[in-house]
Amino acid sequence: MPNELNQYDNPLITRYASARMSEIWSPRRKFGTWRRLWVALAEAEAELGLPITPEQIAQLKEHVDDIDFEAAARYERKLRHDVMAHVHAYGDACPDARAIIHLGATSCFVGDNTDLLLLRESLELVRDRLVVVIGRLADFALNHRDLPCLAFTHMQPAQPTTMGKRACLWAYDLVLDLAEIEHRLAALKARGPKGTTGTQASFLRLLAGDHEKVRRLEELVCRKLGFEETYAVTGQTYPRKIDSQILSVLSGVAQSAHKMAGDLRLLAHRKEVEEPFEKDQIGSSAMAYKRNPMRSERICSLGRFVISLESSPAMTLSTQGLERTRDDSANRRLVLPQAFLAIDAVLILCQNVADGLVVYPKVIGANLDAELPFMATENILMAAVAAGGDRQDLHERIRRHSQAAAAVVKQEGGQNDLISRLAADKAFAGVDLEAVLDPTQFVGRAPEQVDEFLAEVVAPIRQKYAGTSGSNAEVNV
Repeated sequence: MPNELNQYDNPLITRYASARMSEIWSPRRKFGTWRRLWVALAEAEAELGLPITPEQIAQLKEHVDDIDFEAAARYERKLRHDVMAHVHAYGDACPDARAIIHLGATSCFVGDNTDLLLLRESLELVRDRLVVVIGRLADFALNHRDLPCLAFTHMQPAQPTTMGKRACLWAYDLVLDLAEIEHRLAALKARGPKGTTGTQASFLRLLAGDHEKVRRLEELVCRKLGFEETYAVTGQTYPRKIDSQILSVLSGVAQSAHKMAGDLRLLAHRKEVEEPFEKDQIGSSAMAYKRNPMRSERICSLGRFVISLESSPAMTLSTQGLERTRDDSANRRLVLPQAFLAIDAVLILCQNVADGLVVYPKVIGANLDAELPFMATENILMAAVAAGGDRQDLHERIRRHSQAAAAVVKQEGGQNDLISRLAADKAFAGVDLEAVLDPTQFVGRAPEQVDEFLAEVVAPIRQKYAGTSGSNAEVNV
């Protein structure tokens, strides 16, 4: 057996998430970004007059990507410090620049600023995937804007809606999530070179007590990282409030996706709507006839995982004593990447499902017809009164006929025969029962609400992100 099969594989990497999200959180990206941060710091310090030569910076740039991971691992086993291990490994590759690598910085200069860059790129990927899923659901809603279907409140049959309107409910939850992600991206800042406890004391000494140069150093580094601003004040780390806020947003996406997938599972149970099912796909190893909603079930499973992760950054934030305690480190190494990998997988599945939803209008119609007579009774009552009947007498007749019809359904397993009972009652002879039972009479403004939602909410999103296309990452079901 190959050695790698003797070790645990993270299924988020091997089965669920995209290669792109995995690469963002990869060791090569992380440590390569550390080196780019050291280059940015050296450049900024040189621009402010510190004795760092162009040749030293050129050597640092030359070796940004040729990381000797084995050398770094050897240093870490000896030094028991990951940042210093990579400082030494980088110094070995850049002997002329060894003396100025990490000058004035603390470990969080590379660690935290890198995390903020990775968080930004990951949020952008999640945003783009959300936009695509919203668009796919909007297409589905438009195609089924006026298809009447039974609605449910309290899991009991309720006034009909349309299949398109129901899809708008799913899409709108994601629209609200998109707004939160946009807000978090707009608010994201760099930590910058803040020093060991956030006071910038080391940089103030390097720059001979010149406070304005220290401020300028921070601005320069911030711009080189692609940020407009740095967090106004920090301890040793950027505010762990940021992690808590971002995980809250990811949890929100997971909640919305879970709700949608849960609804689809219920609709599959009713044989009204099914997720895509491939030609050779097996639903059950024992029951060959089954078409289990495996994609939707996986959305729910991964969604719950992301929702559960929300508590860790909240607890980390609340327990960060004074300027910083290091009990955040191991937790963040697990939570931040895994939350993004899992939500990436969730949205890939959501796109796949939304792209291939199969609707069964005849089943939807039959299910609606089975309940519609009861829901139509108020309209029937009003029509019979308009035809000259006594409202109280008609109400009592409808009550008795409804209970008798319900008994046939519940006690005998028969069909709802309320309409035939009313048709046989001379008190309702003046009512066009067929017209009263037209399902489109009961969906209110649902079709128009679909049109308005797509025009007023979805269309601006599509216009704003016109260049965003869905990358169809493979779904391993």
